Amino acid sequence: MTVNALVFDFDGLLMDTETTMVEGWRAAWAQHGLTLDLDDGFWPGHGGDVTAHRLDRLAALVGPTFDRGVGHRAYEAHRARLNGSLPLRPGVAEWLSAARDAGVALAVASSSPRSWVREHLTRAGVFDHFDTIATGDEVADHKPDPAVYHLALRRLGVPAHEAAAVEDTPHGLAAARAAGMRTVGIPNPFVPATALAAADLVLASAADLPLKDLLTRLA
Repeated sequence: MTVNALVFDFDGLLMDTETTMVEGWRAAWAQHGLTLDLDDGFWPGHGGDVTAHRLDRLAALVGPTFDRGVGHRAYEAHRARLNGSLPLRPGVAEWLSAARDAGVALAVASSSPRSWVREHLTRAGVFDHFDTIATGDEVADHKPDPAVYHLALRRLGVPAHEAAAVEDTPHGLAAARAAGMRTVGIPNPFVPATALAAADLVLASAADLPLKDLLTRLA
């Protein structure tokens, strides 16, 4: 069955904002002489903003002297410096250009807010490649709930069986599958490929497969 639309997650998939996020929190932990433990409840297993949860964890470690505002600003400042030069992940630009040439519709379905997604895609020079974006501040529930994918598909005017989602996390794949879409998994640096085994196709990178071959394999 032909794939007429590709819908991409944003964070960790189109751009490696997962690494900048981790490095931002490492900097916030280091300000207090602490080492961030990524295995101790750091990953929430769902989309959406968990900043408050991470500040709670840091506050519990530092104690009553912890200033949440200072801690949050330290995190955001360090991450912003890293994000300022963040490129698209390998192969992504080639996929986007090939999709436009082939007449395949493009969308983003992200749990992050629209302002965040638009800012980074604009800086990377690819915001206008997408026919629409759907974001977490437009739906009631975050991934693994399929709401943001349903919204993206409605805006594209494409039925789920004619679309494929590209995701980097298990909860993102679960959301796309719940929406009735075919799925491609491309792990970010903090997700093992085995965690994306539920996808119809798993790649190490978008650079591993030309878009025309991807569409053929999905069909």
